[in-house]
Amino acid sequence: MYGKSSAEILKEVRKHIENGTYILREHAIERQKERNIKLPDVLYVLNFGRHEKDKDSFDVKHQNWKHSIRGKTVNGLDLRVIVAFYQKLAIITVMRVGGKK
Repeated sequence: MYGKSSAEILKEVRKHIENGTYILREHAIERQKERNIKLPDVLYVLNFGRHEKDKDSFDVKHQNWKHSIRGKTVNGLDLRVIVAFYQKLAIITVMRVGGKK
């Protein structure tokens, strides 16, 4: 996905969310519980958030790019969601931004 525009990355993320072709990695599930972040909030940010290209990173172990999507939930919670594209969209982790992590 590296080299693609933010619009193309967001389009692909939203396509996976719409089609239900996403998976939550164990790490993301643990962080959601730890940080009291609900799945509907994560999905909302993925659907309506923006791509933070400067936060993207290459995962050498998995030979894949991780992308950062940031946005606010319906209740105004500022979240960053890290995702990667495989056959499905992998939701790797989720964190609060600018406050309690």
